[in-house]
Amino acid sequence: QVQLVESGGGLVQPGGSLRLSCAASGIIFSINNMGWYRQAPGKERELVASITSGGRTNFAYSVKGRFSIFRDNTKNTLYLQMNSLKPEDTAVYYCNANISSTLYSRRDYWGQGTQVTVSS
Repeated sequence: QVQLVESGGGLVQPGGSLRLSCAASGIIFSINNMGWYRQAPGKERELVASITSGGRTNFAYSVKGRFSIFRDNTKNTLYLQMNSLKPEDTAVYYCNANISSTLYSRRDYWGQGTQVTVSS
């Protein structure tokens, strides 16, 4: 019913920038909290940044001041702007969204993941 499709990953040099996008489609009544998670090889998935429907943001300590998260509610799209990238930011990045398809239901959805590699 609902799909999250991510784009924007790739290979970038240390100090570079990337912007990830996550577009939600399907039967959507409203989108509540949205967020970006990442998982590096051999590590658990961790929250990178989140944003409420009202625009309140939260960031992992390791990315504060370097990453920003924003959403375009008219396009049902979430973004992650990543600046001053470091090799330790290398991971698969996943989009997460809590979506209501009806007035009385809501559930979490995940994107398929997009690889971000920071290397010289």
